[in-house]
Amino acid sequence: METVTEKTSRHQRIIVDYLKERSAIKHANLPDCENMLVADTENHHYQLLTTGWAPDRFIHSITFHLDIAPDGKIWIRANWTDTDIAQKLVERGVAKSDIVLGFYPDYMREESEYAVC
Repeated sequence: METVTEKTSRHQRIIVDYLKERSAIKHANLPDCENMLVADTENHHYQLLTTGWAPDRFIHSITFHLDIAPDGKIWIRANWTDTDIAQKLVERGVAKSDIVLGFYPDYMREESEYAVC
């Protein structure tokens, strides 16, 4: 049986690997912007940001924000794309019961196929 520490380490690797892949994808409509992976591996907070200029205004936006809770579950706090990041994590080996759609209120989470909390 996997311990919470082992699960957290595995989830961290999966999240960081996925966000690294996503950070390599350039925005065709934002050529002067870059993607930036922010990973606080000690406190288990992970974000993919887009920052730069387009063309006369500064862009600084969160694309994805994920956290790993003390119980080892992944909380998806923000997803500002049309990519189903929860499904991408499942495809990489994360159990649906270990993913919480944190951007939904409790009553909506109950209707999902993922963890409530």
